[in-house]
Amino acid sequence: MHILITGGSGFLGSALTERLRREGADVTWLSRRASTPAPDGVEVRTYSQLWADDRFDAVVNLAGAGIADRRWSDARKQQLLDSRLIPTRVVTDWIRSAQAPPKVLLSGSAIGWYGAQGDAPLDETSAPHDEFQHRLCADWEQAACAVEDRLPVVRLRTGVVLHPAGGMLQRLRWPFGLGLGARLGDGRQVLSWIAREDWVDAAVSLLRAHLDGHADAPTGAFNLTAPEPVDNARFTRALADALRRPALLAAPARVLELGLGDMATLLVDGQRVLPARLQARGFTFAWPQLEPYLESVLR
Repeated sequence: MHILITGGSGFLGSALTERLRREGADVTWLSRRASTPAPDGVEVRTYSQLWADDRFDAVVNLAGAGIADRRWSDARKQQLLDSRLIPTRVVTDWIRSAQAPPKVLLSGSAIGWYGAQGDAPLDETSAPHDEFQHRLCADWEQAACAVEDRLPVVRLRTGVVLHPAGGMLQRLRWPFGLGLGARLGDGRQVLSWIAREDWVDAAVSLLRAHLDGHADAPTGAFNLTAPEPVDNARFTRALADALRRPALLAAPARVLELGLGDMATLLVDGQRVLPARLQARGFTFAWPQLEPYLESVLR
């Protein structure tokens, strides 16, 4: 296999790259900068270095600026959109010109597609709530689907990915380790999470269905979330317990809203997103429950 990955140096792309190379695949990263550090044996190309006679078995499109890295000013919202649409359009333009298109495009998205819908169970058939999160993900998915006439497209609606090497868990480990962990708001908002190991397993299983030529190879949207979402109060207790620290504080929702503006929705509004299509395909989660996972990776 030869796999092209955008966002290969990121939190998810690096873990996926490691797994694919361990299984014998060749991996090429597509990046804005040719100087992007990469593991030995991984080629790095810039956006202008794709040619019609290039041959890749599959493309995994994960590029995009971190949704929670900065406050959502108008300029930041545009950066979030551009960081997703520009790489996606580079990839889809190449797919249209390719003499031998890849077998599948796995393209990133997020459960933000559904918008904030509280405790309502959401699967891949659920309608979205119209807000910035939804519009961002909808535009991202639409850009990828522009080549559905050329190859199968699988949209990865990813939940909050947990692993100590990055993302939310890396950010929270330090304050929680100091005993400064805090429940957010009333703690009832639902967190739809997934262990990074399960995210990689799920992505590889969807990829292999196409590379191995399965008759039922999947297309469309897949929720990459654990089957058991948790509320914020339970997450706070589980993380504090895994680090053997108390978590006695609370951050009022109003304070978060004043400090973060629209971005506060990521912390104070919940989503109960379920991996219905993954489970229907028989995918087995190594870490379906939060507490054992946190104990395993943080002990």
